[in-house]
Amino acid sequence: MLLVANTLPPRDVSGVGEQVLQLAAGLRQEGAEVEILGRGPGGVAGPKVLFPLFAVPAVWRALRRFRPHVVQVHESDGGLAALLVAWLAPSCNPRPRLAALLQVSYREERRAVRPLRWGGQVLGLPSAVELRFRRYKAPLQIALGWLTVRAADRVLAPSAATAAEIPVVPNAMGKARVEGPAAGGEGAAGYLLVVGRLRIRKGVDVLLAAMPELLRRHPAARLLIAGDGEHRTALERAAAALALGEAVSFLGRADAARVRRLLRGAAALVVPSIYEGMPLVVLEAMEASVPVVASRVSGIPEVVEDGSTGWLVPPEEPASLAAALAAALDDPAAAARRGAAGRRLLSERFRPVHAARRWRVAVLGGREAGPESGPEIAPEISPEIGERMATHERGSPPVGATPGEQETRTAR
Repeated sequence: MLLVANTLPPRDVSGVGEQVLQLAAGLRQEGAEVEILGRGPGGVAGPKVLFPLFAVPAVWRALRRFRPHVVQVHESDGGLAALLVAWLAPSCNPRPRLAALLQVSYREERRAVRPLRWGGQVLGLPSAVELRFRRYKAPLQIALGWLTVRAADRVLAPSAATAAEIPVVPNAMGKARVEGPAAGGEGAAGYLLVVGRLRIRKGVDVLLAAMPELLRRHPAARLLIAGDGEHRTALERAAAALALGEAVSFLGRADAARVRRLLRGAAALVVPSIYEGMPLVVLEAMEASVPVVASRVSGIPEVVEDGSTGWLVPPEEPASLAAALAAALDDPAAAARRGAAGRRLLSERFRPVHAARRWRVAVLGGREAGPESGPEIAPEISPEIGERMATHERGSPPVGATPGEQETRTAR
């Protein structure tokens, strides 16, 4: 299997890249030979922004050297490489099957670059960078994603909700590494935690608007925001305007190890987004037995079970969000039970091995890579990646695009 990805840890902080590594781990557990092709020496040359172009010669070399049975490209970054694989496939031996994994729909992400409103109040406005994305970058990514979809034999998405938007392999989470004690200024445990790239669609403006009511009920409540992005300055201004003071801390960019430390001290992970695919950080919280308070949007309800593993609220409703956060802080023991239930659900359905199993069924039709008469895959698989998987055959009506967003590492 050849997995082609623009962003891979640790160079890039990206859920997409982490999922590539998790899928590779699950496939290797099943006995597959997997190579990851990313940016760096021996891989794709050039800067991140030109990956779709520079990936083409690198994929050409990998096809000749590695001779994969399956090539998987990711999102719009793989559009041109997908065309190359589709064109060369008939002359390759073995003939590679082309799969495309699309984490989100760029059409929907583009629509999510808009003001956040509650009643007649504007909670947040897109930054200039986000408006440029909407006007210039998103249309290009939509076009490249369309090419990816048209060329692929199978199109995979991480959730049924995303699959309905673009033509499902869900995300997954492997076993967490054991870390030392929390560090880096987080302070005492029991805080609320946000993790992610700070942009308008993440809905952090809504969370800040919910904080005054939450502080009225829980004066000692604290919110830590781990991440950076084009919307951070606007969020800092909003927090100051709301006089939230030391109740809210912006921690900046956090690597995977720090996120794991932060989760260990969190009372709840908060995901107030207005649009998502299937956020990897939700699975990371479940791995850490941390309950999740999230918007009922996109693929989130497929992972977070309201009343069982967390709380789901309508998007862009600060009052509902404040009530759910207060409920999580009102009864820490009940919140801990939801966190424990989330970890059980993760182990049952969202380990890489679960994702690998669904991937193989979707991409290979339940058979081993190789001759069409190959044996059925074994029913046992080990634990670590995502859930549901919907597939679209080549020739299906074209569907909207996808997203794209870590040190490149190639492993077999």
